Amino acid sequence: MEWLTSPEAWISLLTLTVLEIVLGIDNIVFISIISGKLPAEQQKKARRLGLMLAMITRVLLLLSISWIMTLTAPIFNIASLIGIHEGEWFEKLKISGRDIILIVGGLFLIYKSTTEIHEKLEGHHEDKDKTPRIVSFSRVIFEIILLDVVFSLDSVITAVGMADHIEVMIAAVVIAVLIMLVSAESISRFVNDHPTVKMLALSFLLLIGISLIAEGLDQHIPKGYIYFAMAFSVFVEMLNLRVAKKNKSKI
Repeated sequence: MEWLTSPEAWISLLTLTVLEIVLGIDNIVFISIISGKLPAEQQKKARRLGLMLAMITRVLLLLSISWIMTLTAPIFNIASLIGIHEGEWFEKLKISGRDIILIVGGLFLIYKSTTEIHEKLEGHHEDKDKTPRIVSFSRVIFEIILLDVVFSLDSVITAVGMADHIEVMIAAVVIAVLIMLVSAESISRFVNDHPTVKMLALSFLLLIGISLIAEGLDQHIPKGYIYFAMAFSVFVEMLNLRVAKKNKSKI
């Protein structure tokens, strides 16, 4: 417990906690949208279980740091498969276990966000007499677990590079998840109550999916650009909602 007396450790804890919360926002949005397909009485349980699974996943990955770091070692090289054996592209197209997980997770996120957007845009054309599609609780939890692994892997690798003590990393994850548990209900309610915000959130997930694939292909997109674009879009949407509310009150 020597880290308790280290100022650097406390600074790392604060920094990592903020980082985990920021990285966890997209997780909350995904959980909110997916759990929104369940009956109202099951949605809260799914959100809480999803966040708890996210915390457990990250803690388990942190406890397996030696294994996590092996995921960054190249497994094969796409460039060599197409006849390129040297140069810039030969270095860039090395694929590791982490890259595979990020690419698969990105493809899954793009698939889910695209199908959700299509359903929101084209759903009203469907036959009204058709029986609504039933989504099971276990399927929702499975999808949450799948994306938890992807989101957790990226944040855990970031945490390993920012802190020296495993206790600091685990504490940051636990604190961040507890904060997200408190705010998850209000965020989920707001997203589900406003169709335009929900569409914006799905667009964010689409953007994150693309960035995960780019990251897996060693094409780094600074997260600051992505989060700034998301924050600016949210700001504009808040102005739109305020104007709509003001116009509605005049009617």
